Amino acid sequence: MIKVIWFLKRAEGLSLSEFRQWWLGHAQDVLNSQQAHLSGYVVNIRADDDDSAPGATSDSCEWDGIAEQWFADRAAFDAAYSNPSSATRADTLAHTSRFSRMIVDETRFR
Repeated sequence: MIKVIWFLKRAEGLSLSEFRQWWLGHAQDVLNSQQAHLSGYVVNIRADDDDSAPGATSDSCEWDGIAEQWFADRAAFDAAYSNPSSATRADTLAHTSRFSRMIVDETRFR
């Protein structure tokens, strides 16, 4: 199993509400284009610009959301990302100021 975590920061001038609306539509486009290769896909969008809930850290999180994708194996991952100039990548570039990814080994405790 391969898990990829994407970190996204919204484009300058895009409100959190506009970013949320865009990303949920974008996520559907990703699902449509990668569905044959994905084992799972979850999008997590910042709940609010101001995190004043108990347990907050002293510095604010720089990302506006993360996405998690699971692939059964390297072949499925490679098939999903074999087109570096895909429409979903261009859409991401147009709506984010930056993004990054991390490929992880997931350990579940519950």
